[in-house]
Order: sequence, then structure tokens, then C-alpha cells
Amino acid sequence: MNAIRLRTPVNEQEVRGLRVNDRLFLSGILITARDMAHQRALLYLKQGKPLPFSFENLALFHCGPIVKKKGSEWSVVAAGPTTSSRMESVEPAFIRTFGPRIIIGKGGMGPETAKALSEIGGAYCVFTGGAAVLAAEAVKAVKDVAWLDLGMAEALWMLEVEDFGPLIVSIDSEGNNLHASLAALVESRRSEVYKALRLERDKAGRSPSP
Repeated sequence: MNAIRLRTPVNEQEVRGLRVNDRLFLSGILITARDMAHQRALLYLKQGKPLPFSFENLALFHCGPIVKKKGSEWSVVAAGPTTSSRMESVEPAFIRTFGPRIIIGKGGMGPETAKALSEIGGAYCVFTGGAAVLAAEAVKAVKDVAWLDLGMAEALWMLEVEDFGPLIVSIDSEGNNLHASLAALVESRRSEVYKALRLERDKAGRSPSP
């Protein structure tokens, strides 16, 4: 599998060229945002307040980094991905409104997020959970931070990265969803496995006993 390298800001054509299972390394600017930051951003929109950063054509990272400050400089110690499904209820609106081109997290996202990404020409990529130090090594500088009143993990961190990855494209701009496809495949083969083991599922759907 060939590695694809992109630098933010990325355009629609570049991202529409990505496909599920592509391996991506990203350079440039990405901005972290978790639950509370998503909610505040959408609230600010309703209230007519400006956001501290523009997300347009950048990468949005579901991450609560561990960051330390020495003098006036910040440095990232660890930057592992947060489970993206936590943002599923607000991500479609965030994508359509603020225009991040690439979403990064772990665990996959649902059909509404896939639909929003298809509309704008975006992609969702996964970074390996448990590799927070590896992620931090790709961070070359903390360019800015906002909303620290939400706490370190929930603040917006603007990070400059170089060859951040490997990222695996899990949802592409055509709506293909790797996690959903794998879940459907597992479910479709479940009965075959039970049959092979001469087992039957009970009515409640629980795993059967031998």
C-alpha cells in the first residue's frame, strides 16, 4: 500500500482522491477538538460570536493532548486520539458549518458524519489508539491555543505537524465506511460461525453457551 502525503490546507479535489484503506501522512496545521469544543463552537455560531480559529480546509483531530509549558512555549507530551463516536451527534453540523476537510480520531463514525463528509468532499481517518507518544513526535510546534477555560484536554490546540501518521482512511468522500463495512461483514458471518460450532443464539441475542 503506497503512502499518500498531504499538507494542509488541503483542497476538495485532493481529499476526494482518497479512498478507504489509503494510508495517509499529514503535514501542516491540525486543530484538536473534543466534545465541549464542538458544542461551544456550534453555540458561538448561534450567538453570532466568532471562533478563535478557522477550521476551513484544515484537519480536525479528536484529541485531548497532554501539553506542558516551559516559559512562554508549549510542547506536546502525548496526543492520542479520542473515541470519535462521542462527537457523532455534533460532527455533521460542525463539518457542514466550519469546513474541516479531514477528521482524525479512532473507532469510526456513523452514517450522518459520512453523509456530511460526502457533501463537502472530506474524509475521516483513524490513528492507532495507544500510540500517543508516537503522535506527539510528529508535532513540531504548538502554534496557538484557545478555550483553555475548558481544561487542557478540551481546549482547542493548533498544532503544526510533519508526516503525522500513519492515518488510515476509514470514511472517504464517496461515503464508503470501513468500520461499518467490517461490522456488517462480521454480522453476516455470525450465523455461519454459530452453525459451524453447532450453536444457536438465544432469543435475546446473547452469545450462546456450548
